[in-house]
Amino acid sequence: MLVDAGLSCRETEKRMKRLGLDMGRVKGLFISHEHGDHIKGVEGLVNKYQLPLYATDKTFKNSRIYMVGRFRKHFDAYQPITVGGLSVLAFPKAHDAIDPHSFVISGNDVRIGVFTDIGVVCSHVIDNFSDCHAVFLEANYDEAMLDSGRYPYHLKNRIRGGQGHLSNLQALELFRAYRKPHLSHLLLSHLSADNNDPQLALNLFAEHAGHTHVTVASRYQESSVYHITADAVQPVTAAYEPFRVAPRQPVQTSLF
Repeated sequence: MLVDAGLSCRETEKRMKRLGLDMGRVKGLFISHEHGDHIKGVEGLVNKYQLPLYATDKTFKNSRIYMVGRFRKHFDAYQPITVGGLSVLAFPKAHDAIDPHSFVISGNDVRIGVFTDIGVVCSHVIDNFSDCHAVFLEANYDEAMLDSGRYPYHLKNRIRGGQGHLSNLQALELFRAYRKPHLSHLLLSHLSADNNDPQLALNLFAEHAGHTHVTVASRYQESSVYHITADAVQPVTAAYEPFRVAPRQPVQTSLF
């Protein structure tokens, strides 16, 4: 399963190949919202691999994704869709898009959350976060870096105004207050290139990690492949690998 396609088809293929992952095993692509950094590679991937493309009607209308034809599919909030051996549940979130959603992907009694582009921690986010065994969680900006950075005032307000993105501290508050013992992995995601620093974000979470393995999903290269189980308890770890070389034979999980 793919969630969003902000990279080109070619770059997505390159990153998956380096991890030993096969695009031929992908059975569906779900789009969270219509912003360009989430849909750039959609048409190429869908047409080359004949992938079913799932989005809400409003997102399709506003995305200007035209060349998908018969591959277009629809989802509604809190109506699970089964694709292959996985179940995908979408839920609404606060973001400055026409009809934004986040996702929980389930299989083998394991639930993986993909929670990015979240303007505020609402009840939808809290309830679904608490249910997950692993989560890609947005930690978009450091508040001090945003304040002192080069962005114009109106853009700073858009980012932190409740319809934009989660800060490091907002993500940490969600993690500390609502994680359950079964949350084994947290991947800090969607970090701003201008208003955040991966090591800064990681350090903030490290002392609160407990049994959860915390890492940063780099914007510049693929992350490792993780094997998630429903009952795993991990050691206290927190790591950022900005120049990591992918292992030759990674452990492949059925949830990707």
